[in-house]
Amino acid sequence: MRNPPRILVVDDNPTNLEVLRVRLNSQGYEVVTAVDGEDALVRTRELEPDLVLLDVMMPKLDGFEVLSALKQDDATAHIPVLVLSNLGQERDVAQAKALGALAFLVKANLSLQDLVDRVDAALATGKP
Repeated sequence: MRNPPRILVVDDNPTNLEVLRVRLNSQGYEVVTAVDGEDALVRTRELEPDLVLLDVMMPKLDGFEVLSALKQDDATAHIPVLVLSNLGQERDVAQAKALGALAFLVKANLSLQDLVDRVDAALATGKP
């Protein structure tokens, strides 16, 4: 793992990207961003982040498709992924975990401090 750890934040909402970038940067993380699923795959392969924060509902490829592709690729399968979404139905959570996500975090129920705590834990232990 790098020092500071590199986090790829993937979201098609520019406001969400900026809020997460600023908050995680303030905690000492290096933050890079991607604006859709295709961009996420390219940036993950090229930048080899230590963690991916992945939205689900995005254009081109949704988060589930991105997660599946990352976990099927030997070059990226080891990278921990936290899914961060407005979705939150049991089937969504189950699908994310079945595809290899460490956790499924519902945006509406998550404070920025809780997110930072989850990121810290995932980077320290590989578990949310």
